[in-house]
Amino acid sequence: MNRANIVIIGAGISGLSIAYNLAKKGMKDICVVDKSHFLAGATARCGAGVRQQWATELNCILAKKSIEFFAHANETLGYHRDIEFKQGGYLILSSSEEEDKQFEKNVKLQNSLGIPTKHLSKEEALKIVSHLNPDSFTSATFCETDGHVNPFLMSEAYYLAAQKLGVEFHFFTEVKNIETKHGKITKVITDKFEIETNKVVNAAGGYSQEIGAMVGLDIPVYSENHEILVTERAKAMLGPMVMSFSKNIYCQQVPHGSILMGRNNPDALHNHDISSSWKFLDDMAKTVNHILPEVAKQRVIRTWGGSYNISPDFQPIISDSSIDGFYIACGYSGHGFMFAPITGELLSEIILGEPLEDYAKALHMDRFKNMDKIDKEHSVV
Repeated sequence: MNRANIVIIGAGISGLSIAYNLAKKGMKDICVVDKSHFLAGATARCGAGVRQQWATELNCILAKKSIEFFAHANETLGYHRDIEFKQGGYLILSSSEEEDKQFEKNVKLQNSLGIPTKHLSKEEALKIVSHLNPDSFTSATFCETDGHVNPFLMSEAYYLAAQKLGVEFHFFTEVKNIETKHGKITKVITDKFEIETNKVVNAAGGYSQEIGAMVGLDIPVYSENHEILVTERAKAMLGPMVMSFSKNIYCQQVPHGSILMGRNNPDALHNHDISSSWKFLDDMAKTVNHILPEVAKQRVIRTWGGSYNISPDFQPIISDSSIDGFYIACGYSGHGFMFAPITGELLSEIILGEPLEDYAKALHMDRFKNMDKIDKEHSVV
């Protein structure tokens, strides 16, 4: 391919969703390039939880619309397998009076948007997960329609559906430069070939800042390592995802029985490191033993790291840019997988010049020109 209508940089879940949605709307000659193999990046390293329990209206809307898609993704994409969408809910624990008050606000917001979250007492939370340490939390919120999706199968479903619609994929193909002329995209140069095009999508995940720099844009995002562990298969012991923002943990049991646990590292450097550490394992063991002592008895199989691409308000950037034909989908702050369905829908609307709803306009990169007016998301691990 020496010419394309659009080149999408990055074949993670965001790039796949964007490619599928554009092709579904009739765009031809779509080219997706990725510098490594299929699912080499953050998508394959994520915890794959999907939740609607957020503190900002914007993230709530994005999550709700994405979960509505996950519920019928198998049929919509014509997938021959099952994406393993499990709606076991999210049980989010509070550990202070201040957090209780914030959760009350969160639930009120979520309910106003049609998200069926409930604010629970300690006793009500223990009825959902009986082996929680009652001394480790004060109250909780629970949304039964939150859950988990298999990231490998969900990505394959998008990939196969996009292929059927004519999308071309080029793996092990690294973008070296993007040429512009008079502020417009003209060409993408890779280590294997050059592609003439007037449109480029930056869906490069942790490397989005570097791709933006190729066209002279300083995208206000950075990447840092977040670590996860997985245990051996265990008996059914966690229906919902259990999460605590203040104690820095999320913990869920996937359909085949293994338990995933993750947390952030407040000392993580802004770089592309995706290693794992003994400190993470030690900190996680102490935290889970305090909150879920039964889960703490399980044996760990392995640990790994993955890249969070973080924006100033912990909400994604889905927008066009000052460079004609250059589009951005990044800054998901660890939640790109769960927002992938709506990402593809919104960016395809932007690229094709379709009308946008007001919430979609709020995702534009220009919002960071006035940080004082930004509603920052705090419900993150």
